[in-house]
Amino acid sequence: MLHSRPLKKINLFFLICCFAITANASYIFIPMDESQSNHLKAYGIAYYAIERDVKVDWLLNYVGGSFMIKHHTQIENECNIRGVSYNIIADAQSTQILQSIASPEVNQDVVRLEKAPKIAIYSPKNKQPWDDAVTMALTYAEIPYEVVYDEEVLTNLLPKYDWLHLHHEDFTGQYGKFYASFKNASWYKEQKQEYEKLARKLGFEKVSQAKLAVAKKIKSFVAGGGFLFAMCSATDSYDIALAAEGIDICGAMFDGDGMDSDIDSKLDYSKTLAFKDFNLVKNPNQYEFSTIDATQKRRINHKIDFFTLFDFSAKWDPVPTMLCQNHMQIIGGFMGQTTAFKNEYIKSDVLIMGETKATNEARYIHGELGNGTWTFYGGHDPEDYQHKVGDPKTDLSLHPNSPAYRLILNNILFPAAKKKKLKT
Repeated sequence: MLHSRPLKKINLFFLICCFAITANASYIFIPMDESQSNHLKAYGIAYYAIERDVKVDWLLNYVGGSFMIKHHTQIENECNIRGVSYNIIADAQSTQILQSIASPEVNQDVVRLEKAPKIAIYSPKNKQPWDDAVTMALTYAEIPYEVVYDEEVLTNLLPKYDWLHLHHEDFTGQYGKFYASFKNASWYKEQKQEYEKLARKLGFEKVSQAKLAVAKKIKSFVAGGGFLFAMCSATDSYDIALAAEGIDICGAMFDGDGMDSDIDSKLDYSKTLAFKDFNLVKNPNQYEFSTIDATQKRRINHKIDFFTLFDFSAKWDPVPTMLCQNHMQIIGGFMGQTTAFKNEYIKSDVLIMGETKATNEARYIHGELGNGTWTFYGGHDPEDYQHKVGDPKTDLSLHPNSPAYRLILNNILFPAAKKKKLKT
């Protein structure tokens, strides 16, 4: 009886120590399969953690591409605040997960997310009558970004960033080829005036010349180790601008003089990132840039318009595996000025990651240039099948589990990834 009180103190101290050890050894496991209540904000949690120097393990092909993070109360609180599903697991459980993933018999792997990429969005300062899917995704996921445009690019500010996004930009100097439909619209007139004013300020006679200079700077950014992600018309118009260097491909209504003759024979496809052998659409009243895009000739009902993600080897091809992480492999299609890329115009060294086989078109492609990489994603808004100029922007709180938007956010985290060596 004389020793009962000290014994209770020892037991209490032992329990506290055990609890502390358990707490320190626990992990936050964020599932990314159908059980996840908010896939898009889960990416924001991963970014939130690495931004605070907390390492994140991205479990490729494991429960939909889940995240495992060392337990911190602050991160757990953020999961609760943002409505992200998670479980607290013990160190033994995390070890068991890693060991099962390391087995050569399973198509799974782990990459370590260590450094939060600094993100830039290439976008004009004036408001445009359409929305940017990537900007909406980043805002909803609560991932920070900065906006840059021609001045920042041409004054060599891109090296400050790890990742650059281009959306619905026309790098050819034809103002999106909106002339036939919107030449009398106030926004079109104002945009044309602003672009011309900016081009002159930067020392160029024409907008097409300024855009080519920007395109070449972006290409240097990628070659130097940057990550480029483009959607909609910023994909094909970018490559067209590079191929058309030194050629006037703009009609008089765009730049004040006529286009060169026989322009298709003068295109230099060796300068492009993704596309080859395409011809340009020379009619200024036609809402299309070239034969690359499949939009005008697609014959598929929107109810059955899907594309399929390819299945890559996680251990041997971790890059495309990362970029294709999803809880669904068949993704609902969506249109844009550039909807999809005809396979016959894609270079042989380009990796196709998602395609609509029935129409022989690619929707999601990837490639390397020097020390960097680029990804092109066809379409405008993943949750608005045919988003039109002036339509209200999509409310992503209504689409928190969008598999098509997940592909955008995979690209956001990609620069943070470092292959983790696992013991079998």
